[in-house]
Amino acid sequence: MSSDKGGARESQPAIKPVGAAAPETPVERRSAEKKTRKRVLLLLVVLAVAAGLSFGVKEVVFYRHHAETDDAQVEGHIDPVLPKISGYVTRVLVVDNQKVEAGQLLLTIDARDLMAKADTARAAFENAQAKAAVARANVSLARTQNRKAAADLARYAPLRAKEEISQQQYDAAKAAADSASAAVTAARQSVSAAEAEAAQKKADLAFAELQLSYASVVAPASGTVSKKSVEVGQYVQAGQPLLAIVEDAETWVVANFKETQLKKMRVGQPVAIEVDAYPKAVFHGKVESFAAATGAKFALLPPDNATGNFTKVVQRVPVKIVFTDPPDPARPMRAGMSVTAIVRLD
Repeated sequence: MSSDKGGARESQPAIKPVGAAAPETPVERRSAEKKTRKRVLLLLVVLAVAAGLSFGVKEVVFYRHHAETDDAQVEGHIDPVLPKISGYVTRVLVVDNQKVEAGQLLLTIDARDLMAKADTARAAFENAQAKAAVARANVSLARTQNRKAAADLARYAPLRAKEEISQQQYDAAKAAADSASAAVTAARQSVSAAEAEAAQKKADLAFAELQLSYASVVAPASGTVSKKSVEVGQYVQAGQPLLAIVEDAETWVVANFKETQLKKMRVGQPVAIEVDAYPKAVFHGKVESFAAATGAKFALLPPDNATGNFTKVVQRVPVKIVFTDPPDPARPMRAGMSVTAIVRLD
C-alpha cells in the first residue's frame, strides 16, 4: 500500500551542488560590511592626507614668494567743501552724487553786508587816491616856488656884494629860498603819507572784495558730490563742513600688511589686486611706498607699552599700492572698497 495520499509527494531536501559556498549569515554580512567601510574610510583618509600635503606644499611655496592681505581698501582724494564766511545760504546748485567740474559754482551765501563793506572800502580807496594826487600836485607847486626862490637868491647875492641892495633884502630872499626848500621836503612827506594811506585803503578794498568772493562757494576739484548736508536758508559758520567732492582722477590701494610680511617687500614689486565688488576680475598694480609708522601709532589713543601689562601684538604697516592698469569705466574704483592685495616678492 502506497504511503502517498491524494497524489501528494513527500518533499525531498534540495541537494547542494558540489563546491557551492554556504549562504552568509547576518553576522557574516555585518562583518563584511564593516571591513568594506574600513577600507573606504582608510582610502578617504589617505586621499585627504595626500590632498592636504599637496595643498600645504603649494601654500608654502606660494607664501615664500608672495605676501597677501585682505586688510586693504581703495583710497582716493576726498576734498571737503567748507565756507570761508558765515551767513545764510541763498542757493544750492548741486545734489548728492552729481558730477561737477573744478571751479563750478556749488552754492551761494547772502552777501549784501559784504557788498556794502566792499563799496565803503572802494570809496575810501578812491578818496585816498585823490588825496595822494593833491599831495603830488603840491610837490610840483613847492618845487616851482623853490626854484623861483633859489633864482631870486642867486640874483641878490652879487647885488649884495656890490651893496646895491640892503642886507635886509638879501636876508629876506635867503629866508624865502630856505622856506621854499623846506616846503618841498614837507610836500614830499605829505605825498609819502598820502600814498601809504592809499595803499592801506587799497588793501582794505582787496580784503573786502576777497570776502565778497567767498560768498560764492565753488568746487575745489572735479569729481562727485558726496555727503551733502546743506540746504537753502540754513545759517552756516565759517569752516563748517557742507559737502565733499570725491575726485575721480586718481585712486590707489592702502594695504595693511603685518610687519612680519615686509622682510622681502620692496618698492616697485608687482601686485595682484582682487576687488570684492568685482569678484571675477584681477587688477594689477605695484608697491609705491611704505608708511613711516604702523597704523596703531596714528590711532586716537596710541598704545603705550611702558604702562600696564605688555602683550605683544603683531603690528600692521600701511603700504601704498598704485594701479598700473588704465582706468576701466565699467568697473570704477570707489574710495573705501574692500580689496585683497597679493604682492609678488621675487
